[in-house]
Formats: sequence, structure tokens, C-alpha cells
Amino acid sequence: MVELKRDPIKYIRDKAKAKYEKASSCEICGVKIKLDFHHYFTLAPLYHKWIKEKQQLRPEHYTDEYLIIWRDEFIDDNWQELYNDTVTLCHDHHLKLHSIYGRNPPLHTAKKQMRWVEIQREKQHGMV
Repeated sequence: MVELKRDPIKYIRDKAKAKYEKASSCEICGVKIKLDFHHYFTLAPLYHKWIKEKQQLRPEHYTDEYLIIWRDEFIDDNWQELYNDTVTLCHDHHLKLHSIYGRNPPLHTAKKQMRWVEIQREKQHGMV
């Protein structure tokens, strides 16, 4: 196996983040400082699932050159998860979400995370 200069996720994140559309305030509390961009479908598990589905990708293909090609295909295949299934949170709410769902939340928790954000917003605005 060829040694990569960087973690594959970093190649994808570097390219993908140019198109991220972070809101100007936290979706939950409305704070406008220290904002984080959160993917409900966390990039690392999403990438590993995608690689597993692409069984023709063998370890000897794990080179920087191949990764550049895969990166664009991965982004195209996962556009919804990378750009639409996202939320802007203040740093505090982002940390709280990850304290509940983990550092790299499993993909099957995405809908639960979305619901958690919705519930927190409703509580914040006295709607519950």
C-alpha cells in the first residue's frame, strides 16, 4: 500500500468546504459568534461507507492521485449529505450535540440529530 501524505478525509474536506453555506447565527439560540458548521451525516463515516460500496477500490489504489479523482466523485455522490443535511450551531450547542451523539456520530443518528436541534430550538423559544 502506498503511504498517503494526508488523511483522505482532509482532501475531501478541503475541496468540499469551499461550498459550505454557514448561516449567520446558531439555528438553536440565534447567537452570531463562534459558529460551527455541522454535518448530520459525519464526513468520516460517510466516506468509509462510500469506499466500502466502491469495492473496486483496492488498497494499492490508495494514492494521492487516486484520492483527487475519488474526492470529486465522493462529493457528487454525497451532495445532499455534504451541503443540505447540515446546520450552523454556536460552538456550545455543537459541543453539546457531539457530547450526546459522539465525535463521529454513526450515520443512522442523522435524523435523531436533526430532531434534537429542532427540540432545542423549540425549548429556546418557549415552544415546548
